[in-house]
Amino acid sequence: MSRPTKNSPERGDARTRLLEAARDVIRKKGFAATSVDDLCQSAGVTKGAFFHHFKTKDSLGVAAANYWAETTSAFFASAPYHEPDDPLDRILAYLDFRKAIIDGETFEYTCLVGTMTQEVHDSAPAIRDACSDSIFGHAATLEADIQAAQEQRCINVDWSAESLARHTQAVLQGGFILAKAAGDPNLARESVDHLIRYFRQIFNVADTASQKEYAKPKET
Repeated sequence: MSRPTKNSPERGDARTRLLEAARDVIRKKGFAATSVDDLCQSAGVTKGAFFHHFKTKDSLGVAAANYWAETTSAFFASAPYHEPDDPLDRILAYLDFRKAIIDGETFEYTCLVGTMTQEVHDSAPAIRDACSDSIFGHAATLEADIQAAQEQRCINVDWSAESLARHTQAVLQGGFILAKAAGDPNLARESVDHLIRYFRQIFNVADTASQKEYAKPKET
């Protein structure tokens, strides 16, 4: 999941600035390599302010995962891919949208909760669980459209809408890992292209023009 990001934290209360700093610095450096000093410097706050809001770095990690879930939920809820009337068109528009926002520096399009999960899934269960809630919560937003598309097209299969929604996130997160490994965002875009082809295949849809008008965030 992605993508809210800023190159520097917004001016606001110290807690919010620390969460915004965590959003970007952890995606750049990783959770383990990000120090409290790094976060304070990026947020423009004192160490005293950090420990006023967060008892430990791990508690900041949990709060950052929750903040990521909140802000990305709002970002995706307002995205234009919801506009098509046909549920499969909405799914394909979602995938086009995900491809379109793979842009900029690596940290800007990769996923905070995916990054932290890879590092702390065994060592910090509270952070892992918060990341899990974010990843699976976003996957769940696709289930209704997948189910509706399945029913509308009378697709009789042995998989569930829930499992296919999870698969989309597995492909996206895997694409981010490949892009990080090679320093090449095109590998993440390539993964989305394969996912689009997969959806077209299982729903028996010809490879016609995709929903490009829904691919970019609306100008505000």
